[in-house]
Parts: sequence; C-alpha cells; structure tokens
Amino acid sequence: MIIFVCAACAQPLTRSVQISETLVRPELDGRIGPDGYRRAPASMNEGFYALEPEPWGAPFLPTDECVAVFPGGPAVGDPDGDGFLTSAGPRDTIVLHPKDAPDLLPHLEGDHVGCCGLHGRGGLNRLCPCGAPVGTEISECNTAYELHLDPTRVHARYTTNA
Repeated sequence: MIIFVCAACAQPLTRSVQISETLVRPELDGRIGPDGYRRAPASMNEGFYALEPEPWGAPFLPTDECVAVFPGGPAVGDPDGDGFLTSAGPRDTIVLHPKDAPDLLPHLEGDHVGCCGLHGRGGLNRLCPCGAPVGTEISECNTAYELHLDPTRVHARYTTNA
C-alpha cells in the first residue's frame, strides 16, 4: 500500500491505496445516479489508483480532429479557431476515487465549474492544505468522475497500513 504526499510540504494527501491493473471509465447515461449527482460512476473504486498513460489535463492544444479533450472528457471546440482542443498535459497522472483524498481543498480561482460539477479544463483545481496545487478533479455531467494527481507535484510513500 502507498499514500501520495505533497511534493512541496510532504503532507499526506491520500488514504492508503493500492495499484489497480485497469482503468475503466463507465458509460454515462445522463441520469441522476444513486449518489444524487448527474455524473458517471467513479472510474476507480475507493482504495485503488491507476496511472493514466495518455496526456491528461491542461495545457490544451488545437487539433482538427474531433477527439475527447482528454481521456474521460468530452470533445471541446477550440474557442480561438474552428477545430477542437486536445490535452498536452502530463502523462502518468495518478487516477484515484475523489474520496481517497478527503483533505484536498478546492482551488477557488479560475474557471473550474461546469453546469453539474468540475469540468477539469481549467487546470489544477485541488490544493494541498499547504496551498500547493496538486491535482484536478473532474465530476461534470459529461466527464468521468475521478481525481488526477499531477506526478510532478506528488510523491508516493510506501506504508504498511492496510
């Protein structure tokens, strides 16, 4: 088991989690779920994490292809052109169930909120209690439901806690 800690202050950010072999993004049917929210089920079960091998999150680059802006996200038009946007963010982000990092704080500056939740396109929207930006949660009605920790802003620490 491991916990992820803030690279800036070494404060623990997550509960003890273990690696998952798979990262599956469930389909979203657009209906309000059993938790009362209009969003897809979580991509990761609580207590597990996976690595996202594809670029994920900000910054975004223009593309002519109609592709998801990042894995687990919708296709998004380029506001400065007639194409679309695609992620040029970091690879190997750490994907968790948002409840596995209960002490992260919301980033209140910037464009982070969509109609039903956090859209993930405004950059890092979760902060360590020390104030350092560490990750991005997505929970919008047209995205996956997951938390991505930036691999350059966190470190893994092995623990014996189960």
